[in-house]
Amino acid sequence: MKLDFPLRKIIHVDMDAFYASVEQMDDSTLKGKPIAVGGAEKRGVVAAASYEARKYGVRSAMSGYMAKRNCPDLIFVPPRFDRYKEISLLIRNIFFEYTDLVEPLSLDEAYLDVTINKKGNPSASLIAAEIRKRIYEEVGLTASAGISINKFIAKVASDYNKPNGQKTVNPEEVIPFLENLEIRKFHGVGKVTADKMYQLGIFTGLDLKQKTLEFLSAHFGKSGEYYYHVVRGIHLSPVKPNRIPKSVGAERTFSENLSSEVFMLERLKHIANELERRLKKSHIAGKTITLKIKYSDFTLQTRSKTVPYFIADKNVILELAKELLYQEKMENSVRLLGISLSNLNTEKSTPATEKSLSIQLKFDL
Repeated sequence: MKLDFPLRKIIHVDMDAFYASVEQMDDSTLKGKPIAVGGAEKRGVVAAASYEARKYGVRSAMSGYMAKRNCPDLIFVPPRFDRYKEISLLIRNIFFEYTDLVEPLSLDEAYLDVTINKKGNPSASLIAAEIRKRIYEEVGLTASAGISINKFIAKVASDYNKPNGQKTVNPEEVIPFLENLEIRKFHGVGKVTADKMYQLGIFTGLDLKQKTLEFLSAHFGKSGEYYYHVVRGIHLSPVKPNRIPKSVGAERTFSENLSSEVFMLERLKHIANELERRLKKSHIAGKTITLKIKYSDFTLQTRSKTVPYFIADKNVILELAKELLYQEKMENSVRLLGISLSNLNTEKSTPATEKSLSIQLKFDL
């Protein structure tokens, strides 16, 4: 049996309830208790929840009010991002002892390509176990890992034995693993897409695999091609040690809903200032500006405009944001505004498709 595409040894490391676990590590009185990192006030949002809190249905992005209703004993802890970054750097330094091909996705997760590694260890599974052991011993936190032939499968696998576990999907196991996978567990398939797939009779990877490329493209646009390939184990994206952002943005959630555009413009001015600071810090500019509007009923709307030149100046950003704000009448009062720039000067032309390789399935992970 052959897989006619590059086989790599990829590890996806995902810290367990990272923010909440850091808080429990630093404050022993919080260990074993349901905690939420975030705000408990009316507009507060949960950034992370401990596993004790998750048992009550508390999860990230949930309102503080709803979280407290689900778990009356919930303890709210204000976030300390500087501390999380400090811990994340310690963990990342461990990764770099094994490979330079490390692609951070956030403070608490990263891909590692250990096909060729600094330890000369042919087993990606043993490397993952060693890394997790070192994180626990040297940092004090637990991590989970997924190991497979590409980033997509490794990412899915890292969720399987959480918390504090790992799962390896060897080459010969890839197709059966994907065929038996529930569609909602496919990375890139959110709740809305999953519901749409259910309506189309797609409940598992096998159901997805039986759909043609034309069918999937017709129902899911460009994403259809992605689904068509990943269910066949094809995901050619390499681990990128220097990930280039596709957009840079800033946003604000307000303590009170805004119904006056005068007040919205004042908030947009502050957001534009913050966005300019972030752009200049990274030496980035962009051509496409997007205004993000979240209404009081939590519906989300975006309005975009592309200009023929790169922009990074707060005054230009603000003027274009104003134009988008007045583009059409507001549907409701507003609880959040955001501005982002994409089509950045960091983007390069898409490289030619990686040359396909035929590799026999003697490739132990």
